[in-house]
Amino acid sequence: MTETSGKISEIIKSGAAVLDIDIPPECGAAFCSYYAFLVEHNRKINLTAITGEEEVARLHFLDSLALLKAYDFRNQRVIDVGSGAGFPGVPLKLAEPSMDLTLLDSTAKRVDFTKQLCQMLGLSVICLHARAEEISHEPFSRESYDAALSRAVARLGLLCELCLPLIRSGGLFIAMKSADSDDEIREAANAIKVLGGELQRCFDYTVPGTDLRHRAVIIGKTKQTPPELAMIRK
Repeated sequence: MTETSGKISEIIKSGAAVLDIDIPPECGAAFCSYYAFLVEHNRKINLTAITGEEEVARLHFLDSLALLKAYDFRNQRVIDVGSGAGFPGVPLKLAEPSMDLTLLDSTAKRVDFTKQLCQMLGLSVICLHARAEEISHEPFSRESYDAALSRAVARLGLLCELCLPLIRSGGLFIAMKSADSDDEIREAANAIKVLGGELQRCFDYTVPGTDLRHRAVIIGKTKQTPPELAMIRK
């Protein structure tokens, strides 16, 4: 085991203990491979500004894994909207292999990266190159997912427009935000209601090994989204 791989494995193991989550023992090696693949391809594609091994392990991997405390992903059909370099979907899939994961991104190069990444890691994942507002009209995806995730940098109201039409009634949308997102949540209240959602709770956590406080905003889907509200933006 190299020094880098040993360090990442230890950060993942100790961070999971702090978060009080269970992950498969083989996850450490998988995250080491993920890191090496990410750094290699980041030289050619703009995937992340964070490239140090400790920073990636904490700010990408552990930050994604923290969602295991917010939702039970076992045997769930999940879509990661705006998946970019695979966060949070791929770390969650590594930790909970039973989940049925779709990664969605509008940038072809990033979708190509995640396809190669999942193949390298031996993960069965659907990688889609499309916009959320487009696939929300498709029968295979509209109101068909148990959960939608987004770590995208966008206002919560817009994320709700993109994600809530994809979730079945009784499912959840989990938006990853900063812990000071109260104003943003209030701003999105009407959109959440109109789109068929309801704010359930906010799960705040500290990223292990840092002083960063992050938040998972958890929105339940209580009824179908009216068809006329899932419009394709031009």
